[in-house]
Amino acid sequence: MEIAIKLFQFILSISILVILHELGHFLPAKWFKTKVEKFYLFFDPWFSIVKKKIGETEYGIGWLPFGGYVKIAGMVDESMDTEQLKQPAQPWEFRAKPAWQRLIIMLGGVTVNFFLAWVIYGCLSFFNGETTFDTTKVDTPMHYTNVAKAMGFKDGDKILKVDGKTQNNLDKLSLDILLSDQVTVLRNGKETTFNTNDDGKALAFKDENPKGFLTPRYAAVIDTIINPKTAEAGLKVGDQVVSANGQKINYYDEFQAAVGKSAGKPINIEVLRNGSVQPLSIPVSKEGTIGIASYKQLEKYASTQHFTFGQSIGRGFTRSIESLTYQVKQFKLIFNKKVQGYKKVGGPLAIIKNMPVDQSKDGSISINWTAFWSFTAMFSVWLAFLNLIPIPGLDGGHVIFTLYEMIVGKPVPQKVLENAQMVGVIFLLGLMLLIFGSDIFKALTGNL
Repeated sequence: MEIAIKLFQFILSISILVILHELGHFLPAKWFKTKVEKFYLFFDPWFSIVKKKIGETEYGIGWLPFGGYVKIAGMVDESMDTEQLKQPAQPWEFRAKPAWQRLIIMLGGVTVNFFLAWVIYGCLSFFNGETTFDTTKVDTPMHYTNVAKAMGFKDGDKILKVDGKTQNNLDKLSLDILLSDQVTVLRNGKETTFNTNDDGKALAFKDENPKGFLTPRYAAVIDTIINPKTAEAGLKVGDQVVSANGQKINYYDEFQAAVGKSAGKPINIEVLRNGSVQPLSIPVSKEGTIGIASYKQLEKYASTQHFTFGQSIGRGFTRSIESLTYQVKQFKLIFNKKVQGYKKVGGPLAIIKNMPVDQSKDGSISINWTAFWSFTAMFSVWLAFLNLIPIPGLDGGHVIFTLYEMIVGKPVPQKVLENAQMVGVIFLLGLMLLIFGSDIFKALTGNL
C-alpha cells in the first residue's frame, strides 16, 4: 500500500509539472498562430495509451513516463522528423516565425515551471505558515557525530557563522555546512574559524541521511514506545534514562549509542520515574534498536511564522529562489572528487522511495499533502533550471541557437541544428539510461 501511494504521488506530481510545462510552449505557439501537431503527457515511442485529435492537434498519453512534449510544426525537435523541413517553410511553421516569437515559445515551459513553484510556495506560506527549528532557542550543546568531527567540529562547539553568514534554521544549517568552505564556532570561550574538511563531507554522504551529522542535544526522556516488548520490560512514557550498562546518560543521543552497542542482547538501564530511580532490563534487537522515540520535547524549539496574502506573494518568490540556489550549489558536492556526491544522485525509483507519506498510530499510510506540494514546487524550479542548460534537446539548446540568430542576424544552418539535436538526444537518452540503471543496481544490491 505504501509503495502504491508513493507511486501515485510521483505520477501525479510529474503529470502536473509536465502538462503545465508543455502548456507553456503550447499557448504562445497558438498565440503566434503556429501549428502544434501533438501535445503529449509522457513519451509515446511506437504506441500511445490514449490519443485523440482535436482540431489540428493530437492530444495523448504515452507509455514512457519520462516527461512529455509538444510537437510544433517546422521545428527540429526530439522526434527528429526532418521530412517536413525539406519543404519550403509555411507561414504556420515554427521556422517561419520571427526569432523573438520563437524565443518566447521556447522559454514558455521554464517560465511556467518557475511561476508554478512561486505560486505553490506562496500558497504554502499563506495557508500553512512556515515552521522552522530555531537553533537560537537551543540551550544545550549540539551533538556532533563522528562525521561532524571529521569535518572539524568538536564537542561543545556553538556554531556562529557558516561562510560568514548566520543561519538559525537547523534544516538549512546542516545543508549550509555541507556546502560551506568555512565555519566559525565559539570554542572554549573563543571564536574559532576552520575549513570544513571534504573527508568529513564524504562520510556524510555515505549515511542514509547526509544531514544527520548535526542534531540538538536533549534529555533522554521517552515520549513514544513502539515495540511492545520494550513496554513489557517495564519502560514507560515519561521515563528519563539516567544510566545504561553503568554509563551515566545525560542526553538522548548517548542512550542511542549505548543501545546500539548492545545489539542482540539486553541492556541494563536506570530510569528516573516520579522522583525515584528504577532499574530495568530492556531487550535490544539485532539491529541495535528497542523501538522508542524522544522528539516531542523538541517542539519547544520550533517556531511558526504566518504570512498575510501580500507577504506570501513575496515569500513564495524568495522560497523559489532559495530552492534553486541550494540545488545549484549542490553541484559542487556532486562533482567533488572526495565527496563523490554523484553516488547519492537518484532517478525515478529513488524519488518514488523517498516520496513523503504520513503514518497514523494504527499503521495506515496516507498522503502528506503539504510535503507533496513542497516537493512539487522544489521539483518544478529544478526542472526550470535543468531545461535552461544549453544542451541540444533541451529548451536551453533551442534558446542558445535562437539568441545566436538574433545577435548575428542570420539563422544557424539547418543541418547544424539537426546534427546538434541528434547529439543532444543521444546524450540525454544515455544519461537517462545511466541514472535509471543506477537505480536498478542500487535496488538489487539493497542500497536504494
